[in-house]
Order: sequence, then structure tokens, then C-alpha cells
Amino acid sequence: MNPLTQTQVRIGEDMTRSGTPLKVPEGARILIVCDDNSDTDRLKKILQEEGFVTEWAKSITAGCQAAKSGQFQVIVSTPVLSDGSWRRLTDIASHYDLEFEIILWARNFDLREWALALNEGVFDVLDSMCEQPKAVEATKRALWSAYLKGAGPNPKAAIPRKAA
Repeated sequence: MNPLTQTQVRIGEDMTRSGTPLKVPEGARILIVCDDNSDTDRLKKILQEEGFVTEWAKSITAGCQAAKSGQFQVIVSTPVLSDGSWRRLTDIASHYDLEFEIILWARNFDLREWALALNEGVFDVLDSMCEQPKAVEATKRALWSAYLKGAGPNPKAAIPRKAA
């Protein structure tokens, strides 16, 4: 077990190493890129219950357009949609020097594809059928990673309201 995992187990998923609660900052925005309404609704519900503000794009093209705006700190995407794959999102981040993190929310993803995605800059890969509780934890970690890299809320973007 690596030290990070040991620390998370010891202090809990919703606590920092110092023992303070890990909260969702005001203005944090999550983009979900998925063409399956049921998967998206399930993920939106999980994230909104934790206080995340989420928006949805039904295609990679629409997701890339939204990502270019700089309004999102984390993008949760299915690996492949009819108009492209997650690689377009990593290209956008690299080309436009955007600091958002990408989490892949996959039904089927073999080990080779998983390793390739992580090597190409994806923050995490989650199994959409089995790892729903981990989605919140992974999204919080990705959000803080994006903030540490410099991706804060866009001051020009309208401040979203937190989910009730």
C-alpha cells in the first residue's frame, strides 16, 4: 500500500492530511462529457449531493468547446463518443495551456488503455458501474490538483449557484 493510500485510509476520504474537512470551493465547476443520459444523471446526482456545480456536454466536440472557455477545473468524460475520444480533451488542455484535470468514467477499459490514459495526462480512470462512491473522492482530488496547477474559477464566468 502506498503512503497516499495509507493516509487516506487513516484520516478518511473527506479530510486533508492536516485533518481539516475537504470542502468544495465556491465557484468550482465540473463538466461532464457523456452521451448516455442515465450515466450522466447518475453522476450529476452523486456530484451535486456533495456540492459540485456540474454542466453537461453530449459530445466531445461540445465538451472541447466548453473546455476552451477556461471555466472548468475538472472534466469527467466517457472515453469514446461518436465524434471523438478523450485524447481531444488532453490536446485542448495542452494546446491552450489550460490546467483542468480529466477523469475518465468508463464502462469498459482494459489495463493497457488505462495505463496509456494516465501516461497521457488523465488524472484518473473510474469504472462507472462499480466506483460511484469513488467518483466524489476522485473529483475532489482532481479539483484540488487543478487549483494547485493554477486553474481557479474564471472571474469572467458567471458565478454558478451551488446545488441545493
